[in-house]
Amino acid sequence: MLIEFSCSNHKSIKDKITFSALASKDTSHSDCLLSFEKYKFDRTMAIYGANGSGKSNFLSAIAFAKYLVCNSIQYQPGQLIEHNPHKLSSDNTPSVYQFHFVESIYRFAYGFSLLNGAVLEEYLYCFNKGRRQKIFERKYNEISLGSRYTKQSVKAALSVLKENRLFLSCLANFSPSLRTEIAFRFFSDDIVYYNPEESSYLKDGLKFLQQNSLKKEVFLCSMQKLGTGIKDLKISFSSDMHQNLTTVVYDNFETRLETEESTGIKKLVELVALMMDVLRNDKILLADNLDVDFHEAVIQYVVNTFNKAKANKKAQLVFTTHDVNLLDNKLFRRDQIWFTELNDSRSTELFSLLEFRNVAKSDDLKKDYLNGTYGAIPCIKLR
Repeated sequence: MLIEFSCSNHKSIKDKITFSALASKDTSHSDCLLSFEKYKFDRTMAIYGANGSGKSNFLSAIAFAKYLVCNSIQYQPGQLIEHNPHKLSSDNTPSVYQFHFVESIYRFAYGFSLLNGAVLEEYLYCFNKGRRQKIFERKYNEISLGSRYTKQSVKAALSVLKENRLFLSCLANFSPSLRTEIAFRFFSDDIVYYNPEESSYLKDGLKFLQQNSLKKEVFLCSMQKLGTGIKDLKISFSSDMHQNLTTVVYDNFETRLETEESTGIKKLVELVALMMDVLRNDKILLADNLDVDFHEAVIQYVVNTFNKAKANKKAQLVFTTHDVNLLDNKLFRRDQIWFTELNDSRSTELFSLLEFRNVAKSDDLKKDYLNGTYGAIPCIKLR
């Protein structure tokens, strides 16, 4: 479960922005909240903003951190970490990424900073009964370990540590302990980045359905609710598992999914299968431009599915959208709605609807947003 994410100096994000899933004291839609320790958290969060305001860059910052945790162990000596600092930042300003999250039964804080293609600082803490316990802190290639660890216990990880490798990646691959491996799995397994225009999840989604007959039944029920008319999927793959050979079954005929179905149906199969996987395995779905390929009724169905997930499920959905028809108090709490906006220095600002005072539950959020009450809309100059 993602509790909080902060970053700075990443693409259009110059100054530090912070995104939080911590729920407010608002009592509306309380059945849509997650519980951990004594706190409540949002399952679903929508991000609005004008084109070019930084919505996608915010999600890409999380996706970039995931990539680096999972893959920096493969970086070769002298290879620079490619990251994209803000164009107006000075050369000695680091790019910073910070996470607060829950994995398994543990709550973690993890972060790192980059400068000139190398790791500047890094840390990992675990919380036990509210008390922070250091696992490690890093400054350049110098590691300070918590009291539970010794240099000998992480000797293998230290031996492969380089300025272009995250220590968490080294630990997970060469000196795994229970907590470091669990923290690593948050990034490797539980953060799922999805862009409908670029995704290649269809094959993985079909494999998931093929391996889970009960989830396939739920999937088919969802497809029927969405009015596709699909009665069944006969899922198969070539012997080398590279080619999809799926047949789509309707009442009176069948089609080949990969060659005869529309792009819309293939995207819908992909999205719903992905949603089933995320919900079943308590993952975090970061969906960019979700309204590009899907009707607003589909997006509302996805949002409602996450909001109404079983109490013991911890899956979350964070998505960017321009679909103002979703701006509805009947669908969202105020702390579930976020906005991005460029300030005068061309830097992305991120803020929640919760930050606006005097927003009543009876207010027309769509109308107020389009009227510019909350900002985060295009500034169009008409001649």
